[in-house]
Amino acid sequence: MNTLYDSKKLNQYAVNLLKASGLDESIARVVAQTLVEADLMGHDTHGLGLLASYIKEIESGGMSKSGSPLVLSDKPAALLWDGQRLPGPWLLDLAYKELAPRAKNLGLASLAIKRSHHIACLAVYLMRALQDGFLMVLASSDANSASVAPFGGTQAVFTPNPVAIGFPVNSESGVMVDISASITTNGMTNRKYKAGEKFEHNWLMTAQGKPTNDPAVMFATPPGTILAVGGMDHGHKGYGMSLMVEALTAGLAGRGRIDPKEGWGATVHVTLYDINAFCGEAEFMRQMNHVAELCKNNVPIDPAKPVRLPGQSAFTKRESQLKNGVTLHKSIEPSLKDAEAKYGFKLSNCKV
Repeated sequence: MNTLYDSKKLNQYAVNLLKASGLDESIARVVAQTLVEADLMGHDTHGLGLLASYIKEIESGGMSKSGSPLVLSDKPAALLWDGQRLPGPWLLDLAYKELAPRAKNLGLASLAIKRSHHIACLAVYLMRALQDGFLMVLASSDANSASVAPFGGTQAVFTPNPVAIGFPVNSESGVMVDISASITTNGMTNRKYKAGEKFEHNWLMTAQGKPTNDPAVMFATPPGTILAVGGMDHGHKGYGMSLMVEALTAGLAGRGRIDPKEGWGATVHVTLYDINAFCGEAEFMRQMNHVAELCKNNVPIDPAKPVRLPGQSAFTKRESQLKNGVTLHKSIEPSLKDAEAKYGFKLSNCKV
């Protein structure tokens, strides 16, 4: 039987470890809440599974402990920040607070952030926006690393380059599309490798261009790569998505793969749309709720697996885990042993 954890206790546990490792308390609280929210929704590679790595980054100086983003450009509907290597979840929280009133006033507002640290789970930010009635588009890349080859090539150029969109619909909490331009992620690949597991399908490629399900190829010399969405047959689709994300992030931010590497991080693009500045909320809902119903009522291939809207499972899981307790992936507790020994906080004290 799975161990269940209280979400409020998990939140405070994460705050305590982040503070003890040197992060400002106000920043630590936002980062902790973001990670726990990811686990509540079931995105366990981008929740507390990141906490041990974040702590190491804080301790080593790879993640800034305090400060503010540097405003490099500020137009009414378009901004550019230098994130100063501050935690991505905190920068995205600031970004939302900055963009929301501008989008209400102008109809939409966009922000590019260079030199952010990792931003964790994109769906967490979508949830906040759609609950406030916004449509959000969010994208992220990391020019400091590469694990995905362009279609037809064998050498890594891109990271998984996630892109996401969230918007409200009448009959659900909303739609949250959070996808990567690659078939799987670095986080899942690393988890499989450490556990000695293989993927169910050939989602990777050797350095010689052969498809494989073995994550060990990513650690070979020369290394393999993660396949783009579409795989060996239609990988031009994921390749195109990767280029789109690069343009939205590195291109608009003016910092990317041509620049010196600084360590694990992110370049970010976020745009908020005020639906009422376009056709209006009622008409938007009329259109999108109809499409949502067409999808949900579609005759399924397997009657036991009805068609769901993207994000529907995450909302359901979040509601259940807030009430009954959070299930954490088995790899999370061992990953935090060193931090617990150093700072004296115990995940075991967070059990329901």
